[in-house]
Amino acid sequence: MVKYIIKRLLVSIIVLLGVSILIYTLVRLMPTDFIDNKYSEQLLVGTIKPEQIAEFKALYGLNDNSFVGILRGYWNWLSNAIQGNLGNSFKYEKPVGEVIATNMWTSFAIALIATILQFLIAIPLGISSATHQYSVRDYTVTVLTMIGISLPTYFLAAIVIKLFAVDLGWFPNSGLVDPSAIYPDTIGGWFAELGDKIHHLILPIFVSVILSVGSLMRYTRTNMLEVLNADYIRTARAKGLSEKKVIYKHAFRNTLIPLVTILAGILPSLFGGMMITEQVFGINGIGRLAYNALLDGDIPFVMGYNMFLAILSVIGTLLSDLMYSIVDPRVNLSK
Repeated sequence: MVKYIIKRLLVSIIVLLGVSILIYTLVRLMPTDFIDNKYSEQLLVGTIKPEQIAEFKALYGLNDNSFVGILRGYWNWLSNAIQGNLGNSFKYEKPVGEVIATNMWTSFAIALIATILQFLIAIPLGISSATHQYSVRDYTVTVLTMIGISLPTYFLAAIVIKLFAVDLGWFPNSGLVDPSAIYPDTIGGWFAELGDKIHHLILPIFVSVILSVGSLMRYTRTNMLEVLNADYIRTARAKGLSEKKVIYKHAFRNTLIPLVTILAGILPSLFGGMMITEQVFGINGIGRLAYNALLDGDIPFVMGYNMFLAILSVIGTLLSDLMYSIVDPRVNLSK
């Protein structure tokens, strides 16, 4: 097991190196950069001269997009990253690591709650759909989940905001707290602020659950059907065990094996944020910050954010393999 982990970590270093080269090259080849975006209006009205733009680009290291210039810029970024310095964000004017560490927890809270609800809803629906295959219940659940899978995030979010925030007025349509509210620095004020945040997060979490529950439900249904057709399930039924015991004690236990690997692989989505959802609901999570940074050509932040996701993906994949070997004794990672 230890040798396997060490081997995977060494391979992961090579993977991360390749990912960083690809991301940096793509970002540098974007048609515009941070300086062009920041000073476009001033340049248009003539309050700033092209020579000054060139000086700013040289200051930020964006003046040379040739192969040598990109290679030099990547080497400077990599040298600093190895030392734990991801640079300062052009847009947010703070160290990239500080921006990520400060703003990822809001995204984490939304994603964690949505993931828990997703599993609590999708697994029972998948089991029920599989045990009543080709019934009205099966078709109804399948149709509803397929609708959820097919809806774009911005479309469903717009409908939810229009219905529950604008028409009914039950929930706020954007932000994390009421901007006009003032909470005293007391226990009561803390609970009031927490309640306000929960009130603001209901709609984003609802949208996230609706969009993600369908795929997990279908996955659970497919695995459950495969297990129910296994020989040992027929043997259990032949021995006279109740259908409830056959399903939840024997079949469901083996259905959990692939579900556990999925649970271990959701690490990037927990900390990476949801760009579109956060953008539509005006939540300053890490996903929205990354989206705005990408639009403005903020190279240090885009690099830091994407490498953060890449590291989480590598760790999540490794945990997924390890979890699979734990829940399924037939898998031997030492070979």
